[in-house]
Amino acid sequence: MKDEPLEGSKSNQKFFEETKKELEMRKLNKALTVACGLAAALAMTAPPALAWEPTKAVTFVIPAGTGGGADQMARFIQGVVSKHKLMDQPIVVINKSGGAGAEGFLEVKNSKGDPHKIIITLSNLFTTPLSTGTPFSWKDLTPVAMLALDQFILWVPADAPYNTAKEYVEAVKAGADRQYKMGGTGSKQEDQIITVAIERQTGGKKFTYVPFQGGGTVAVQLVGKHINSSVNNPIEAVQHWKSGALKPLCIFDSKRSTYNEKVTSDKAWSDIPTCMEAGLPVEYQMLRGIFMPGGVTEDQVKFYVDLFQKVRETQEWKDFMKNGAFNQTFMSGEEFKKWVENAEKVHYDLMKEAGFLAAGK
Repeated sequence: MKDEPLEGSKSNQKFFEETKKELEMRKLNKALTVACGLAAALAMTAPPALAWEPTKAVTFVIPAGTGGGADQMARFIQGVVSKHKLMDQPIVVINKSGGAGAEGFLEVKNSKGDPHKIIITLSNLFTTPLSTGTPFSWKDLTPVAMLALDQFILWVPADAPYNTAKEYVEAVKAGADRQYKMGGTGSKQEDQIITVAIERQTGGKKFTYVPFQGGGTVAVQLVGKHINSSVNNPIEAVQHWKSGALKPLCIFDSKRSTYNEKVTSDKAWSDIPTCMEAGLPVEYQMLRGIFMPGGVTEDQVKFYVDLFQKVRETQEWKDFMKNGAFNQTFMSGEEFKKWVENAEKVHYDLMKEAGFLAAGK
């Protein structure tokens, strides 16, 4: 006789089956809860999506020749952004130096609304339209950020017979009019403006001002003694100072550089006296800033402000600033815009006094 299952066994089997289903549901619910928690945590910690970012290569315009301070800074930034993968799209650097930089500024002016184009600026942002009458102004562009202020130094060959700015000025005074040659970047630009300011101290004697396309070329010409002096930026002449070919006489700032690490075997940037304390009362600093075309959005501007803040945080940038003896002032937004407005007025007054303004300016 075949055995029949007991009634109690049926109840137990049903109990176990229900219990198994309940445990499986609890596991599923727990897994879902954990998954939801992880998703929420990731949502809280993940960086917010950018409101805007480039969707193609960004063109970085340099309104100056190769080898100069603007060219070196722009190409350095390109390398830092690429090395640290600070943006997904590449930066393409191009030099547009024609017409004292007017070529580059007009290209950006005519690219209104294009967020994939930026330009590095120097004082020709002001001097070029004022001296040439070229139809553009900084108001045609969108201010993004001041990266730094660049210094100017009075340089002479290392074996020149004068060791102070005062001695050099006295030599110019004693020489024939236009006997001494001052090299600089462009005509009626910042280098020549400083030269005219120096001439106020030379007893009516003028320099023969020799313009070149870029600061790198100026430094090479001074090393070759084709000119007697220059007012190059530190970064444009530092390698020649290190090699012993050039020597600095004074820095055109109200105070000495704060960089006290030795650049040569015995000299640091901070060892260079101000021109004022060296007996030459002239001061001048130059903008190194970033602008975009007009007609771009706040989110597009913010992307680049954030990008350059990231660049500034890298050790490479900090070393670059030190090696070039830059004033590391950073500005953006309304603060930067007001600074640019004031700088334009300063350049207008200087150029008016020097007789460099174009007709109708």
